[in-house]
Amino acid sequence: MPVPTHRAAFGARVRELRVERGWSQEDFAHRADLDRTYVSGIERGRRNPTLDIIYRLAGTLDVSAADLLAERA
Repeated sequence: MPVPTHRAAFGARVRELRVERGWSQEDFAHRADLDRTYVSGIERGRRNPTLDIIYRLAGTLDVSAADLLAERA
């Protein structure tokens, strides 16, 4: 099944911010209190995170949830 465009974009934004901070997926997952495979699934657009998880990711990355969801040109 193809990955929905909005989930791929969300995952790419999470990955972009994680990499900007120099964090591995393992380090980021630990900071966010999530499993690394779950973070991987989010970044690949395979997971559909809940609103609670979106806020947890945003807090860990020190950005707003809106910033994670904003469409990029």
